Amino acid sequence: MKMDHSQPLEYSTEQGRLNILGFWIFIGAEIMLFGTLFASYFTLEGRHGSGPSGAEIFELPPVLIETLLLLTSSFTIGLAIHAMRLKNKKAMMAFFIITLVLGAAFLSVEIYEFNHYVHVGAGLTVSAFSSALLTTLGTHGLHVTLGLFWGLFILMQVKKRGLTPETANKSFIFSLYWHFLDVVWIFIFSFIYLKGMM
Repeated sequence: MKMDHSQPLEYSTEQGRLNILGFWIFIGAEIMLFGTLFASYFTLEGRHGSGPSGAEIFELPPVLIETLLLLTSSFTIGLAIHAMRLKNKKAMMAFFIITLVLGAAFLSVEIYEFNHYVHVGAGLTVSAFSSALLTTLGTHGLHVTLGLFWGLFILMQVKKRGLTPETANKSFIFSLYWHFLDVVWIFIFSFIYLKGMM
């Protein structure tokens, strides 16, 4: 395997560069998925029938906690990649673990939030609004859940094999995925929660 030592480890092989390009194409498909979910939500947000509206069920404190957790995790995965490029395996793994812990904390708050919505009468089948809301939030939450398992597998590989072009490439691609989830959440926070609370 020919390596280009002038490039960061994750870009140092042709396969690594192709993997990253392929993942950017995948992100394009994910943008289409979330774009469709947002379009559906904005079309249906006023249709709450006999169920509650967003202004009635949204609570700012849990949403702010979720936002803080996810923004912080985006920062820590950036630190993990920086440590990886410095070939500091221990620091890279530590920041990776912190990222996953923050992601798990985010998920636990989101599960609490889902329970709250169902408890106050905004279940999946109550109205078009609640169905679109829970589908959008649930899809993002599912992506975070998959990311947690994916991140754990990468951590195990780094622990076992060290920082190689392959493990660096996987770690970098994971960081792109995690940043993407953070960007999606900023849209959810701004255009679903804040708009819905007005």
